[in-house]
Amino acid sequence: MVSVRSRFWILIGLVTISGFSQGMLLPLLAVILEQNGVSSSINGLHATGLYIGILISSPFMEKPLQKLGYKPVIMIGGALVFISLALFPFWQALWFWFALRMLVGIGDQVLHFGTQTWITASAANESRGRSIAYYGLFFSVGFTLGPLMTNLLSISLYIPFLVSALLSLIVWSTMWFVRNEMPDHNETTVYSTSSIRRFGRALKLGWVAFLPPLTYGFLEATLHGIFPVYGMRIGHDVNTLSLIIPSFAAASLLSQIPLGTLSDKIGRKKVILSVVAGGIVAFLLAAFFEHSTLWLFVTFALGGLFVGSLFSLGISYMTDLLPKELLPAGNIMCGMAFSLGSIAGPFLSGIVIDLFPGLSFFYIIVVLLMLVFISTVSKRSPHVQHLSSSPP
Repeated sequence: MVSVRSRFWILIGLVTISGFSQGMLLPLLAVILEQNGVSSSINGLHATGLYIGILISSPFMEKPLQKLGYKPVIMIGGALVFISLALFPFWQALWFWFALRMLVGIGDQVLHFGTQTWITASAANESRGRSIAYYGLFFSVGFTLGPLMTNLLSISLYIPFLVSALLSLIVWSTMWFVRNEMPDHNETTVYSTSSIRRFGRALKLGWVAFLPPLTYGFLEATLHGIFPVYGMRIGHDVNTLSLIIPSFAAASLLSQIPLGTLSDKIGRKKVILSVVAGGIVAFLLAAFFEHSTLWLFVTFALGGLFVGSLFSLGISYMTDLLPKELLPAGNIMCGMAFSLGSIAGPFLSGIVIDLFPGLSFFYIIVVLLMLVFISTVSKRSPHVQHLSSSPP
């Protein structure tokens, strides 16, 4: 069996391939459906299948993890992903592809839940932020590389799906060399305390830590799904927008590790407040100079440097706020928050743009970041108690 360090990098590899599959599916299926004459509204609705899968599976994963351990849960999630990817080319029906999207979302969420909880539970306090930063960094790397698979459509419809499924299978197979571990828990936590009570306690203690993942989901989905529409309305061409949008994710790759390391030294709350403030400034500048291609490129990159790490910072902050026995519930709620943000972002932003056509798209993001900043400032550090100290 592999060492603890090798196990960490195997888990990071799984996270990378998960980001790759998600980053591939969104643009790849959008292009295929567009070429097949599917309307943009149905295309957009179809894309929510991935996030619906993530959302509906989230509340049901804690007990299997407690009973089976990390390894079986991760392997089940990974198998769902590569099997679903391999099935896409064989039947081009909207409902079938929507079901497969949901299965990929479920598999990805199971995979993320297992890897994320294992990493957060086993990381030392003094290096937890850096460990989770690697998690966020390599997911972003995979998500950034995934869209490149659309270039393979010129060869065959089958190729992108089968290549992605094969890569997922290869990385998944490395888990056979990892020894299973059970999550830390006491008997009263798992068998005498209801899931609803644990989720409620996790929300009470760590609600502020779920705002960064929600915000990151909102940003990621909105910048990729709604900004292209807005950008074309204000006069930018598609080729220009295709260069501007990736600058957000690319810049976030540069700041993940430094910000995670910094959060270990000065505290998660200070770093989150700093990056949210930087994001507010970046997107205010974007609103003022939205007609300038150069300024949009600069402000998207600045936004990525600051708020592109919110997901991993939120997970680290949640780990600080919750006792160990609540980490599984906390990790589930981080995934749910991200999914809610991803689903709500394009929908709410689209409504605001339709209702207020003269309002800059970027003010929506600024308002959200200001709400997160105010909420984080107002949150006091709680005195964490273990569930076993509470009456049954």
